[in-house]
Amino acid sequence: MMTIEYEEAVAAAVVGILIISYYLYFIKTARDDNACKPQPPREAAGGWPLIGHLKIFSGSDQPPYVTLGTMADKYGPIFRIRIGVHPAIVVSSLELAKELFTTHDAIISSRPKYTAAKILGQNYANFGFCAYNNYWREMRKITASELLSTRRFELLRDIRDSEVGYSMKEIYRTWLEEREGSRGLLLEMNKWLGDMNLNVILKMVAGKRYSAKGGDERQVRRIRLAFREFFRLTGVTVVGDAIPALRWFDFGGKIKEMEKAAKEMDEIVSEWIEEHRENRDSGVAKTEQDFI
Repeated sequence: MMTIEYEEAVAAAVVGILIISYYLYFIKTARDDNACKPQPPREAAGGWPLIGHLKIFSGSDQPPYVTLGTMADKYGPIFRIRIGVHPAIVVSSLELAKELFTTHDAIISSRPKYTAAKILGQNYANFGFCAYNNYWREMRKITASELLSTRRFELLRDIRDSEVGYSMKEIYRTWLEEREGSRGLLLEMNKWLGDMNLNVILKMVAGKRYSAKGGDERQVRRIRLAFREFFRLTGVTVVGDAIPALRWFDFGGKIKEMEKAAKEMDEIVSEWIEEHRENRDSGVAKTEQDFI
């Protein structure tokens, strides 16, 4: 009887030792695995439930990049923030940025989906706004080989020089027409440079230029305003981008502004395309090949 009890005690002790050994081994393995795994960057303080760190940016008079730079001084070259419910990593180190854009470029090549990109980017058909996928890679290949190729720049290389020369002649003609005695001509450089740059862009993209005088003046203002609104609104983040539950609410009317700007850009580009079709059908030869 005592022999049986002794054997049962020994068996129980062996089983207990095995269980404890397995448990200790499991803990050690888990610790080793966690030690080998890269730990996520620490999150910046000040995050709120649901809205994340939006309050830090909305409550500051500084531009966002200045606020992020101040946070980088405190939390180091890499840290986490939450933009609403979306996590984000902030990198402010040249070495880390270089590694991300080389070794890990496929991971960070995608783009987030947000309202401005959806509305102004033709529902992400504009490959500058779309996610990193086969479509993006094909569009990038076409852009690099057709629109931004060495041959294309060779065809368009004289546009900038010719536009600068044309703008200088316009200034001279204006001086001849408007000068009073020996007085000079007051020139608004901001407007003059803006008109010249706009014509360089339009000449390369659409193959046409506009004069800041006469019948073209209204069209120049229209195109300049459309471009300005397009680029301004692409950087606007609405509340629904950070908090998806509020995406149906247009706080501040930003979504309506985006829809209006997208419609205006569509009309302008459609006019250019239709004009190119008419020129092609009528057999009008072009010495320079624009993007369209």
